[in-house]
Amino acid sequence: MPEAPPVFRFAPSPNGYLHLGHALSALLNFDAARAGSGRFLLRIEDIDQTRCRPEYERAIYEDLAWLGIVWEEPVRRQSMYMSDYGEALRRLEQDGLLYPAFETRAEIASLVRRREQVAPWPRDPDGAPLYPGEARLRPAAERDAMIASGAPYALRLDMAAAQARSGSLTWREDGAGPDGETGRVLAEPEQWGDVILARKEVPTSYHLSVVLDDALQGVTHVVRGQDLFWSTSVHRLLQTLLELPAPIYCHHRLVRDDAGQKLSKSTKATSIRELRAAGVTADDIRRKVGLPLA
Repeated sequence: MPEAPPVFRFAPSPNGYLHLGHALSALLNFDAARAGSGRFLLRIEDIDQTRCRPEYERAIYEDLAWLGIVWEEPVRRQSMYMSDYGEALRRLEQDGLLYPAFETRAEIASLVRRREQVAPWPRDPDGAPLYPGEARLRPAAERDAMIASGAPYALRLDMAAAQARSGSLTWREDGAGPDGETGRVLAEPEQWGDVILARKEVPTSYHLSVVLDDALQGVTHVVRGQDLFWSTSVHRLLQTLLELPAPIYCHHRLVRDDAGQKLSKSTKATSIRELRAAGVTADDIRRKVGLPLA
């Protein structure tokens, strides 16, 4: 029986215009799919409806087509598949691995400040403090009453319970982490503490959605930036808890500005759209991100 073709994907969020960092990731995925006679998928990660805009989504299609990238139709838009994420949450909840936490961001920040008066408080790989609350100890009846009252909440993964169920985990890394990690990498999801998997107002999260989408779309190779390297620990944990296949990961170098900072929408990095308007060609983009011409 012939081996199934590899499946690659590029999954941007339409909350701003694409920049050179996105171009590198999209082109690496497209080139790898083409070289391996595989499939290339485009996915729109639009679960955050407060920041995502139709004009940004249209620009994604325009920019990628201009770069010479061709993708399969239909494009999966996450906002159309909330039921998939809800079913996964119900499964984790039935396994006793989720709990609602009701603290606001300000309350969490205050808790962290109080704890740091005694000793440094641990932070996740992105530099954010781990959840300092004790919501998982609330009686179930009290939780249910607060939810019924309409109180806002976040659904957090009980990391200790989840790891006790999963055991030790690794992933295959064909790229490299920030410190050169490659080959078989040990997952360390505890670095993230009790991560949020959904909120009352947004019934999923990046971690949950990306794991479900990759499995449902049959993605075999995840090629993405090194800034997401340690997120893979959480993804491997969720894949195991939900009995999903684990793709091969390849984390690539980041495109940085003159100050050495990674390009970001939040810092208003020059967009592909602006470069196009200035007369830059698609071949020029390949040169700028250090890729050979097609």
